[in-house]
Amino acid sequence: MLETVTAVRYVSPLREGGSLPGLVEADDLGTYVVKFTGAGQGRKVLVAEVLVSGIAQALDIPTPRLAVVDLPSAIARYEADEEVQDLLTASPGHNLGVDFLPGAFGYDGSRPPTAQDAGAVRWLDAYTANVDRTWANPNLLVWHGRTWAIDHGAALWFHHGWPSRPPDVARFVAQPFDASGHVLSPVAEPLAQTHERLAARLDPDVLRDVVAEVPQEWLETTGSLPDHDAVRAAYLEHLVQRLERPDAWLGGAA
Repeated sequence: MLETVTAVRYVSPLREGGSLPGLVEADDLGTYVVKFTGAGQGRKVLVAEVLVSGIAQALDIPTPRLAVVDLPSAIARYEADEEVQDLLTASPGHNLGVDFLPGAFGYDGSRPPTAQDAGAVRWLDAYTANVDRTWANPNLLVWHGRTWAIDHGAALWFHHGWPSRPPDVARFVAQPFDASGHVLSPVAEPLAQTHERLAARLDPDVLRDVVAEVPQEWLETTGSLPDHDAVRAAYLEHLVQRLERPDAWLGGAA
């Protein structure tokens, strides 16, 4: 399970994020970029963050440590910005914290990763259908000489169709991936080489452990997914079947 820490001070908003994440200090003396449950994008974005980050860790792709940040309702009282105060008021309890990497800078191509590291990130994005790693929005940081993948909320788009329709595993499994605009395509190793190196590391047991990391309160039940176990099973089925049938999505990421 993700470690739980308690927020002690809201430091500042990060306005470049569409959901208005904020920098927060916690009682473990850590500083976190917090993504709030009360943001307009909803809790499914937090689920995607946990799942893709967990897969990245299983593949040894650098990505910041995650934690559950317990936000006391009293913190909102001391925030002067009305927009931020409204967000904090709407987000008491458990939110997602992403370990802040002090001194990191945004990826601009001047210090590219190795071909293997670039290939691993591109393969991860193809597998999880993440369309948000282009030059318009690289979602990469350079820290201590390595390229770190951040902000995975745009991946795993299939769950945004719940609860209006039941899970459509076949559609996600067959969804192609267009890597022509991927920020790391120019420096990545051939995709077939990456697939051969990484795919075997994600067996169903590994993926089951990743899905188990999602806090239960962020899982949204539906008519066809009536309890949290059913929701976890649906995520696992999507991930396992897409991994087992890579032909559709590997072609566009080559």
